[in-house]
Amino acid sequence: MRKRRTGSNTSTNSPGTPEVTRVRTPRRERNEVLATVTSLLGSKRVALQCMDGVVRMGRIPGSKKKRMWIREGDVVIATPWDVQDSKADVTWKYTRPQVEWLQRKGYLKD
Repeated sequence: MRKRRTGSNTSTNSPGTPEVTRVRTPRRERNEVLATVTSLLGSKRVALQCMDGVVRMGRIPGSKKKRMWIREGDVVIATPWDVQDSKADVTWKYTRPQVEWLQRKGYLKD
């Protein structure tokens, strides 16, 4: 039988939200835009409300499908396709502290 370890079960991190040190911002030279996921369409496809005012169908690439668990309301970076502007690839997903930082700095419209 193993002995039970004594001590608290809390983590050593400080209480409250974690401090954001670096946040990836969309790059204009790569044609990236901020977008909010409005609905999940299934089969690695999502509906995106982009900050440039266009509603696009987003596709999560296969390399990021298992790593990025996307839900409705998440803020992501989308790269619109060159041949079809109504579709985009999802390249990055922001965490909650990063979204709060983007709102404070004025990248996101409320």
